[in-house]
Amino acid sequence: MDLFESLKNKIDGKNLTIVFPEGNEPRILNAAVKLNSAKILKPILIGNKEDITKVAGDNSLDLGDIQIIDPNEYSEFDDMVDAFVERRKGKNTKEQAETMLKDNNYFGTMLVYQDKANGMVSGAIHSTGDTVRPALQIVKTAPGNSRISGAFVLQKGDQRYLFSDCAININPNAQELGEIAVQAAKSAPLFDIDPKVAMLSFSTMGSAKSDEVTKVAEATKVAQKLAPEIPIDGELQFDAALVPSVGNQKAPDSKVAGNANVFVFPELEAGNIGYKIAQRFGGYDAVGPILLGLDKPISDLSRGCNADDVFKLSILTAALAL
Repeated sequence: MDLFESLKNKIDGKNLTIVFPEGNEPRILNAAVKLNSAKILKPILIGNKEDITKVAGDNSLDLGDIQIIDPNEYSEFDDMVDAFVERRKGKNTKEQAETMLKDNNYFGTMLVYQDKANGMVSGAIHSTGDTVRPALQIVKTAPGNSRISGAFVLQKGDQRYLFSDCAININPNAQELGEIAVQAAKSAPLFDIDPKVAMLSFSTMGSAKSDEVTKVAEATKVAQKLAPEIPIDGELQFDAALVPSVGNQKAPDSKVAGNANVFVFPELEAGNIGYKIAQRFGGYDAVGPILLGLDKPISDLSRGCNADDVFKLSILTAALAL
């Protein structure tokens, strides 16, 4: 079964709501209308109602009964300000909170924090920092997580993989990289992936020597200790991780080599380039980044996304709320 059909079945009838801070963006509106008309989930659009209605009309979109919330006219704004100040534990004054919560991303994140929405999808016109910053300040990391990471689901036909970290951590150390691997591995079953995790490098099992290789080897040990029940191995070159004949030649004793479906990149540069190569050259659907490690589901779109990307990431985000 297609991943998104499977996820739609999982969230069907759960009455889940996803907030979209970029309420007047045509790609967002297109996806929201599709999600709402198919009764997959309930969208909440953030922004000025007249602006949103005009953009919808200009794009021949019928908003139907989709809820629109304008932070400037929100009847519970004062309560939200008080809750924000309390959550920030003295780091922001009430006056600062009032200004910050007029920002749609902060406002939307507070709706999720206050359980008035099950998740949030942003990033079509905002940077990753604009989405992640309020998430870390308000929702924060889930228990047992010291950081978050950004994963992508890569799908083409019946092939499906998880790539991480492709969005957040620029140059994680061994401990951090091990935690990132476990976050990806533990999220994989939600996407119908039985995780076999490859810790990627330009070296396979000591074939090269450098500090970069040592980091990945140490990260592998960290991940194996944190999740001994999950097959995790490294360091592995990409071909050794993916291709059975290469894996058997380069790492014959590995339970992951040649069979990996979760790929953990050693640093952000490689991860970001890697998923985009798979997407643009390989023809894979790349859905994400899905922010892993947060206490509530918030996802960050690529600014190069299309309406279908928004649609699919919204379904993934709703599934994470389960």
